[in-house]
Formats: sequence, C-alpha cells, structure tokens
Amino acid sequence: MKTTRNLLLSALVFLAGSAVFDASAAPGDARPPAETLKPATTAETSPAADGFIPRWVILEPIPVSAQITESASRATISSNYFPDQLTIMPHDGDKVTVAGKEMTWHALDTIHYNFNLYHYAYALNRPTSDVLFWAVTIVNCPEEEKDVRLAIGSNASSIWWVNGQEVTSVYGDRQTVIDDGVSKRLTLHKGQNILRCAVINSGGATDFCARFLDSHDQPLKNYKLSLPK
Repeated sequence: MKTTRNLLLSALVFLAGSAVFDASAAPGDARPPAETLKPATTAETSPAADGFIPRWVILEPIPVSAQITESASRATISSNYFPDQLTIMPHDGDKVTVAGKEMTWHALDTIHYNFNLYHYAYALNRPTSDVLFWAVTIVNCPEEEKDVRLAIGSNASSIWWVNGQEVTSVYGDRQTVIDDGVSKRLTLHKGQNILRCAVINSGGATDFCARFLDSHDQPLKNYKLSLPK
C-alpha cells in the first residue's frame, strides 16, 4: 500500500508540475530546449555506432489534415506547400512561407538513434499533432557504395527519397520500429548524396530513425554527414 501511495503521489506531483508549465507556455513564449536534440555546429559528423543518422535539417511542422492511410498520406505530401519542396537544400535558419506563415529550417543533431519530432516541435512552441515535417540531410561517401538499402522507422506515416528518387515508405498509426521500412538495393554516389523524408503525425508522440545497410545487411558507417554549404 505504501508503494501504491508513493506512486500516486508522484503522479499527482508530475501532473501538477505539467499543468503549471503548460499554463505558463502561452503561444509565443519560450520553452526549454529539446532534451534529445542539440544544434548542429560542426562541419561534419558521423553516423552512430549502429549506423543511425543523427544530423538533419528540419522545417518547423506544417499543420495539415493528418489522415495517415497510404492514399491520404500521399495526397498530403503531394500538395505544394513551398517552392522546390522535393529539391530544396535548406540551411540552418532559412525560411519559407507556407499558407501565409513564415517557417524556419533548423539544423540539429539527435543524441539518440531516433529524432524526436515531438521534442522538436514542443520546444519551438509549435503543434505536435496533425502536422507534416520535412527533413533533409547530406550523406558524403568517400567511395561509391553499391547494393545498399535505406532502412527506416517512423511514427507515423513517412515517405523517403534518396537523390530525388522515392525509395521506401510506411503508413498508418504506427510506432517507430527500427528497420520497419527497407528500400530495394540502391547505389550511393561517391561524394554527395541527398536523403530527404516527409513525416506525418496525427497525434501523440512522433519521431523517426534512418540508417543505411550495406550489401551484407550490416550498418553502413563509412561516410560523413554534413550541412548544405
């Protein structure tokens, strides 16, 4: 009984603290930094030990009617929100205008295998539900890499492109699972390769993860990740 009372007390304290925090976080107010993310300040970084990609340039979330079936997700992503949305190479701090509202790109590194979009949006005091996220990163390979596969997971729907070609996707109200969606074999060029994704969240937590698998289905790590110059 003592343990139960302690758990209930802890829960009440947490809820009370959350209520106070939320009440003070009116639109436009600053919020604490995203606890799992940090600014991308170096010219290059490496994939994690297990191959996951930590560096992304991500646009602030776009409010959408977030239906996440395959047909609805594709309809959402095919809408034209800003110029060159499938080819743009954004820099940290670049801005685009979506439906009359200015939105900013942010260059960030995640400290975990996954990029927590909920933390990202919440820290910016932006909506976390019924939203669309666009993300881009640059993969720099010292040599051509043949027969690799892109392996991703997302909460919820997402579509992924490598060098302008759609390579994999997942749909529906799902949790992020490592290697949930895996592309067919592809080739990464020597030098710069562009990895791009769009993630749609209808509600609750939202995040994604991505890595390349080599020809033996082992994590590919012999490359660097950089920001657009």
